[in-house]
Order: sequence, then C-alpha cells, then structure tokens
Amino acid sequence: MPLSRAEIVTPSGERLINRLCKHWAHKLEIEHNEQEAKITFANGTCLMHAEADRLIVSLETLEEEHLDQLEGVVESHLMRMAKDEPLEIVWEN
Repeated sequence: MPLSRAEIVTPSGERLINRLCKHWAHKLEIEHNEQEAKITFANGTCLMHAEADRLIVSLETLEEEHLDQLEGVVESHLMRMAKDEPLEIVWEN
C-alpha cells in the first residue's frame, strides 16, 4: 500500500485536527479526539496525531495515483484551517 507522511511544525495541532474533523464530518467517516484523528476518504485514509510542537499526518491508499491526490486535498485543507499560521508541509513516501 502506498504511504505518505508529513511532520508539520506547529503548536496548533489539536486545533487543526478539531477544525478539519468538524469541516469534513458531514461527508466523511471521522473518528477523533483532541490529539488524534482518523479520516476515511473514498480513496484512502488520513491519520493525524498532535504533539506539543508538531502535527504528524500519515496517508494510506490502495493505489499510487490516489496518494498524490490525497496529499493535495489534505494539504490544502490544513493550510486553510491554519489561517494566518504558515505551515511547511513536506510529504515523505
């Protein structure tokens, strides 16, 4: 299974998880608490874990082409939810 991972330096990981889960709750399967989330998309899964100074995001799909698409969707939404906080997101796969 294709996997991708990003460690994003931010003190706002819990806030980002909460905002993303609320945003996607109406159309996706979401499991979350303050520090962790599992978001199930049609073409893959996103796991997020908030630590004091970073947000760890892992993506898993069945096909390689879906991985790039999922990275784009998650990244664009994280940027939007962060508002004025600049995020540097580098995917490793």
